[in-house]
Amino acid sequence: MTLRVVQVGAGGMGRAWLATVAADPDVELVGIVDLDLDVARAGAAHAGDPSIPVGTELTVLAAETGAQAVLDITVPVAHHPVTLQALHAGLPVLGEKPAAQTVAEALSLAAAAEATGKLFMVSQSRRYNDQLVAFRQHVRGLGAIGGLSTRFAKAPHFGGFREQMDDVLLLDMAIHAFDSARYVLERDPVSVYCESWNPSWSWYRGDAAAAAVFAFEDDVRYVYDGSWCAPGAETSWNGDWRASGAAGTALWDGDHDPSSDLDGTAGAPSPAPSVGYEIAGALRSFVHAVRSGETPDGEVHGNVMSLAMVEAAIASTRTGQRIVIDEVLERAHAEALAAERHDAVRDRLAAWSSVREALRASVPAS
Repeated sequence: MTLRVVQVGAGGMGRAWLATVAADPDVELVGIVDLDLDVARAGAAHAGDPSIPVGTELTVLAAETGAQAVLDITVPVAHHPVTLQALHAGLPVLGEKPAAQTVAEALSLAAAAEATGKLFMVSQSRRYNDQLVAFRQHVRGLGAIGGLSTRFAKAPHFGGFREQMDDVLLLDMAIHAFDSARYVLERDPVSVYCESWNPSWSWYRGDAAAAAVFAFEDDVRYVYDGSWCAPGAETSWNGDWRASGAAGTALWDGDHDPSSDLDGTAGAPSPAPSVGYEIAGALRSFVHAVRSGETPDGEVHGNVMSLAMVEAAIASTRTGQRIVIDEVLERAHAEALAAERHDAVRDRLAAWSSVREALRASVPAS
């Protein structure tokens, strides 16, 4: 039996999701929600069925169509209200990254998922890449890890909201690398020092370049060097990766199979099961989780720390100071408690004695 879904958001990224849903035999698109009904109707046509019901109200359309789940493919500022509405309607949600516009809003959604008992999974889509999985396998063969680095250089002209965003590189793109670093290192961040800037030729309003040094657990360092206005000799969209350990070095260019050099011997780690590719892989994982009750990679509790890395990096650029991740989490927790209007969600937030431990409690084993 297919999973009946309503998709919220039918713009540029929404169309990519509509095509992905149409290609998945385990999913049935039963409705499209958008503030602009013409955009929703165009989305239905793009999905191959102009008769798909459309509307501007999620709960109304979900009830009318018998939806079993929601895809939140809206712009970041809308993630919190849309996902919260779906969870309180009793519907599991797969949402585009970031989980929310701020860590405080993401914590609110994590608590809402607890209070409602419904799954909220974030599509951190670049985790769904078999080459990244293989890279982690190579890194596991390096022994004690000293450092990991990502070099990212692209020059896309998107137009639209990205070119008007504050901190566009850190918030909209670097989160992919930060999340992948957590995945590869199998550790969480402790602190960060970051600088960001906007080159004179940049076509973005906000800072399109950044350099950050994260301290991770076990005294591991992760270095990110990125630019979204770097024409010529561009890296892959996944960036260029290097990990250094006691036994050797692992490399991945983001587009081809990774490799490792163990002091002159090529690494040959055991292969891992396929995770699928990008948003199609995330959708497949979500459907399996809804059906099985298993906690998927990307469940909101496990994803919040990636957004915390972004927020901490941005705070570092503002203050010129090293930022401690736990301080970001605790401030966000206080903000979430003060802003929360749902009693059950506030109770869940108040029950967390440690934000870091509350987030870890729902992370699936690797």
